[in-house]
Amino acid sequence: MKRFIKAAGTGNAVPALARRAGHVLLVVALLSVATFLMLELLPGNVIDAMLSDNARPEEIARLQRELGLDQPMHLRFLGWLGNALQGDLGTSPLSGEAVSQAIAHRLPVSIQLMLLAQLIALALALPLGIWAGYRAGGTADRAISSAAFGVLAVPHFVLGLLLILLFAIWLRWFPATGYVPFASDPLASLRSLALPALTLALVEAPIYLRLLRSDIASTLREEFITVARAKGLSDLQILVRHALRPSSFSLITVMGINVGHLIGGAVIIETLFALPGVGRLLIEAITKRDFVTLQGVVLFIGVAFVLVNLAVDAAYALLDPRVGERHAR
Repeated sequence: MKRFIKAAGTGNAVPALARRAGHVLLVVALLSVATFLMLELLPGNVIDAMLSDNARPEEIARLQRELGLDQPMHLRFLGWLGNALQGDLGTSPLSGEAVSQAIAHRLPVSIQLMLLAQLIALALALPLGIWAGYRAGGTADRAISSAAFGVLAVPHFVLGLLLILLFAIWLRWFPATGYVPFASDPLASLRSLALPALTLALVEAPIYLRLLRSDIASTLREEFITVARAKGLSDLQILVRHALRPSSFSLITVMGINVGHLIGGAVIIETLFALPGVGRLLIEAITKRDFVTLQGVVLFIGVAFVLVNLAVDAAYALLDPRVGERHAR
């Protein structure tokens, strides 16, 4: 971040960062309003889930007063938003657990899953994308691109079921379901996340591969690459030292945007592989009609997505300070 500020210049750094922070605050404010209204306008409410169909009117009225549902919508929103700004996303009326605490307990599982999935996706996409871009139009490029399109067409849950069938049932290399905390047994934890992370990675890797392949092929036609070849540099040096870095901007952008895609995929994968993550918490809140937990989880996921994209903007400055300055503006 210091390099970002230095690169932007003394006169431009503060206004640029202030504008960017203002955009983030505006997005978060709109997100909070949309989250509250979206759930407020859904049919049914938490009262229906907590009481039986034969509940008496006085019981319904008492529970509405306890949950604050008898207040006008704007007062309920202001109260909910004020508590959320202090880290209090409410308490589930069904389980009695604080939503913030429920998210904190499950967040390490989701973070570990998505980080491992990103690492596997990059490990697959970087060498294949660089090679396909280097051999653009050749047999290897066509074979890699066709395979990438084929994998991309398969839904998350189908890939997950195929991987369970192959690696958990037939080969018995990895467990089909369950999660082992990383602190208790790192190796067992990685084994428990191997199949779900690979499932997510196989959906992300083709996107990264195709993007990197296109950028590498375009960069290799630039004049500075011709100069590098004239200096006698090897193809490997040209690809790694000169072509990869300017070809990574689009990849970093898509990685940030794909956080939302990863979260959506994690909801399915955590349910399929019985992982106690935030995605599974979201599904449980929906099935139980726990609107308080649902509001908190949706808001948390949205804010996390916005902050990750802000981090992506800062990452541009690490690759090229001039690009970082333009994005900050």
